[in-house]
Amino acid sequence: MGIMNFLRNRAGSILIGAIGLAIVAFLAGDAIKLGSPFLKGDRTTVGEVAGEPIDIDAFKAKVDQNEANFKQQMGQSSLNPQMTSYVVENTWNQTVSEILLDKEVKRLGLEVGKTEINDMITGKNPDPQVVQAFGDPNTGEINRSQLNAFLSNIATQGDANPMSEQWGNFLLSLKRNRLFQKYNNLVRNSIYVTSLEAREDYAQRNKLASFNYVNLEYSSVPDNKVTLTDDDYREYYNKNKKKFLNKSESRSFDYVVFDASPSKTDSAATLQHINKLAADFRTTTNDSLFVSVNSDTKTPVTYMKKGQLDPALDSAVFKAPVGTVIGPVFSNGAFKLAKVTDVRMSPDSVKASHILINPAAVGGLDKAKAMGDSILNLVRKGGNFAELAAKFGSDGTKDKGGDLGTFGRGSMIPAFEEAVFDGKPGDLKVITTQYGVHVIRIDKQVGSSKVAKVALLDKAVISSNQTQQSAYSKASAFLSGVKDAKSFDERIDKDKLKKLVAENIAPSQSTISGLDNPRELVRWVFEAGEGDISDKIFEMQNSYVVARLTDIRKEGILPLEKVKKEMEPMVRNLVKARILTEKMEKALAGSSSINQVAAKAGRPVQPVQNVVFANPIIPGIAQENKVVGTVFGLEPRKLSKVIEGEQGVYVVQVNGFTNPAPLTNTFSQKQQMSQSLDQRAQGQVLDVLRDKAKIKDYRLKFF
Repeated sequence: MGIMNFLRNRAGSILIGAIGLAIVAFLAGDAIKLGSPFLKGDRTTVGEVAGEPIDIDAFKAKVDQNEANFKQQMGQSSLNPQMTSYVVENTWNQTVSEILLDKEVKRLGLEVGKTEINDMITGKNPDPQVVQAFGDPNTGEINRSQLNAFLSNIATQGDANPMSEQWGNFLLSLKRNRLFQKYNNLVRNSIYVTSLEAREDYAQRNKLASFNYVNLEYSSVPDNKVTLTDDDYREYYNKNKKKFLNKSESRSFDYVVFDASPSKTDSAATLQHINKLAADFRTTTNDSLFVSVNSDTKTPVTYMKKGQLDPALDSAVFKAPVGTVIGPVFSNGAFKLAKVTDVRMSPDSVKASHILINPAAVGGLDKAKAMGDSILNLVRKGGNFAELAAKFGSDGTKDKGGDLGTFGRGSMIPAFEEAVFDGKPGDLKVITTQYGVHVIRIDKQVGSSKVAKVALLDKAVISSNQTQQSAYSKASAFLSGVKDAKSFDERIDKDKLKKLVAENIAPSQSTISGLDNPRELVRWVFEAGEGDISDKIFEMQNSYVVARLTDIRKEGILPLEKVKKEMEPMVRNLVKARILTEKMEKALAGSSSINQVAAKAGRPVQPVQNVVFANPIIPGIAQENKVVGTVFGLEPRKLSKVIEGEQGVYVVQVNGFTNPAPLTNTFSQKQQMSQSLDQRAQGQVLDVLRDKAKIKDYRLKFF
């Protein structure tokens, strides 16, 4: 039982730690190449990485484990669709990266032997994950005796034992992380900065330039004075194709939402219902049962401090006499009642110890209670509580003498909390909860505040069948009247509806503006053809949706017709640049100084001081790489040619440069550059492996 209890209480830390390094490293990028077309593959494969299939059952098992870890970290019993999608995405990235790294380390012949694994666990410098799992929280050092006892117990367990399986997975994660470290070290050791590179970087960061410029801004030419031709679009597109690389397939669609949110009638009906409950709530003698039967949220009847209640109830509760029912008040979509059953002064926090007896381990609840009473008597007669906890306890506190530490209200289950906050230091109690039988010792109580024991009852305002049917009928009428893309827009105008647009949706996307849990809709989007109208009405929470697929963007360089609309501002600036360049060249012709150019162009001379090449910002303008690059390649007092920048066209004249002190020792500069490159390499190594691998993603079929 010792090993089982230890792992049960430490399983979260071990498993979270086991995947921690992997997740941090593996989520360094989200540009996963997706196979096309979608929804191919068989029903047993969720994806394929560099020719290696990912089995759906194995992948789901990972998802389930990561969901359990995530719930534990977040302190939640369930996850909403967005959180679930987040876990699935993280698990996918983790799985892809593990496969890619495994292939790399095998190709390079990297390995972690048994001796190295043993050293990571029991050596002088154990792995941080081992220290986390077996460390003493007071010293931060590994508890060697605890670790050795654990390893001895594991050796006696069979391979089929759940704890042995978890330990095996933990060792596997240690090995994988060590292999990743070795691979990463190879990459880091391949980085080298020469003295020439160090001096160049030093100069780019410290050499100062002062110059004057004259500019003509693109905004000075009205948009309606510019005509864009197909040749203009093609010119910009051909010069900037890399800007239009689509790393993964995405799709866009229009949609109409038919609201089925609760109506005023629904709200009034809920208010009437809770008012009837309020009358019975005042007279009931069993508040816990009444709340359990009638409340949407089953909140335990327990003591609360001021500030812990809903703000709509909090102040009123702490001003009301015992027996008062407050409300109903409306808050967060529900009508709420609060009944004050007791008010008292109570400790702010309690330090306590306990011995938890597991009824299943001792032959049933009656035997557990009898054992609890016997232990209580032993303690009262002078028995050592810590020794008895170590002998009879069944949870992780047994190794700490049953010490639960100091905690405030809300940290423990109600029955346990009431027992320790209701007594006084030195009290011994035996209570039963869903976890078993507890022998409790109250060690210390700190502070004192007013608390109220409150029974809370709420009724959410939900849409009635009539409200939902009305919204569905409108959606159905709209869909039946739409035959093609043109009639989709015509019907929207006719019915005075609002058309919403979802652009560049990824297949793994879990959120779309105005929609709850749109995964079924996203799945349709990636099955449909461009221009298709949804053949069904999609039901969301309190809404119905009809959609039209408007755009499919395949992986790779997008064709001109797909990006023409988003290119328009840049193409317009391209045409404006021609107009302004011609004007600026006339001003430049025959000029020998920047002042002469400014006079001809009708623009002022703008001075700029102390600009460095590594930070090409023109104060008051923006980042202008071409302008600053030209400055650092220009001789002082010489006029530049016309420069087409990001915000306009420019002519510059350098006043002079201020050179930094000579770099006599390049070691420090090389070290700084190496550290910067090292950090970038750690984040980008997996991106490079992904880019080179062929990755097929069929998750849309399953999630």
